[in-house]
Amino acid sequence: MAANSRSGHAFVAFARRVYHPMGFSKGYNFVLFFIFAGAFTGFTLARLQYLAIDRSCESKSGDRPLGCYYYTRGSIDRIGIILHLGTILPGSLLVILQFVPIIRRSVVLFHRINGYLIIILSLVPTAGAIMLARNSVGGRTEVQTSIGVLSIAFVVCLALAWYNIKRLQIEQHREWMLRAWFYAGSIVTVRPVLFLMALITSNEDYFVPMPCAEVASLISKKERILQDYPACESYFTHGDTSTNVLVPATMAGDGSNRMASFSHNFGAALWLALALHAVGVEIYLRLTPAEANRLRNVSYQRQLEAGMKSPGRAGLTADRLGNSDLWKPNTDQNEQDGGEVSK
Repeated sequence: MAANSRSGHAFVAFARRVYHPMGFSKGYNFVLFFIFAGAFTGFTLARLQYLAIDRSCESKSGDRPLGCYYYTRGSIDRIGIILHLGTILPGSLLVILQFVPIIRRSVVLFHRINGYLIIILSLVPTAGAIMLARNSVGGRTEVQTSIGVLSIAFVVCLALAWYNIKRLQIEQHREWMLRAWFYAGSIVTVRPVLFLMALITSNEDYFVPMPCAEVASLISKKERILQDYPACESYFTHGDTSTNVLVPATMAGDGSNRMASFSHNFGAALWLALALHAVGVEIYLRLTPAEANRLRNVSYQRQLEAGMKSPGRAGLTADRLGNSDLWKPNTDQNEQDGGEVSK
């Protein structure tokens, strides 16, 4: 028992030597940062190769962007994907730095400038995503709706976070910024969810309409296409791009079948991923009321020093806009940053 106790204390001491220099005072905050920021960073780095969109779409492997048929043409989709990837990828890497406590405390100017840059690098790719929605992974109605809802929720949360920090309401800034990037993180979660849903539904009789031109971009052999989809004859003989065929949605087939399976499930997978992240961030916020109260006391002191009316309530607080009890400051609250995942 004594040996286990000593080893446990040694591990805790080692862990503290790792996360204390980064500004984290609580171990659970560092664990959450390591999991979510690590996954976000890894996903972003893995997607940097897609900045060379033409080269990525020429790949014969299955690891290429969904929707290459539209991205390689001179269309609004190509403009949208270039805008989206060219801004969201660097923005996603920069935003990780915003969640490191030592940077927020010690390099305040960098935190502020980086924050404004991230907002710009968030609005531009959101516009690009909306441009892509019509044909994104099949462009089904549920896909367009889910992309629209995610885009609106992300932008609204960023706007509320920006407003609250301008009003020095730090705990509200923290909450809305966490919501914004947790919602954005659903793009990471949607990948494994989509893959699992595609596998589960592969044994069912689902079919997805797909243009013959897109089928031809996914299957290299013309004879194979005409064998499986005779209606595509008009595409090859007359260049008729309006012809659509029903493609079986299964992961067991060729590229067109896998694309059909992803198209069939993408909308539902994105809705599910967004729901998981929306619920998850609210659970986290409800489990950390002490941090919110500490930051509200910091907000009170800063608003008081700035001469704001109703210090502690200058931003979008529940006791100002709703029917919550009037919040009262704790004058003994220590203003030291406790290493929260977000400001």
